[in-house]
Amino acid sequence: MIELKHQQLCLSGTINFENAAEIYQKGLALIRQHAHFPLVVNLEGLQLGNTLALAVLVQWLRQTPEQKGLHFQAVPVKMLKIIEACHLQDDLILLS
Repeated sequence: MIELKHQQLCLSGTINFENAAEIYQKGLALIRQHAHFPLVVNLEGLQLGNTLALAVLVQWLRQTPEQKGLHFQAVPVKMLKIIEACHLQDDLILLS
């Protein structure tokens, strides 16, 4: 599930092959409605930080001004390891 609350894009549940396209499209619509960047993407409710979820986040990021319009908060440990393995830590702004 994806929703905008308290000026954050909140992602919860899991992203899998059955719902990735739908979550991407819903998130993209919310990002396009947002007028002020950066926008925080809160991953606290994400149940599984896998490569598919990371791909959705990176695609959203590419749709923002200067590809720097999203900051990621509460990134799951597994996803952090994938980010490091892919050398994306310099491309993504990760908040503690």
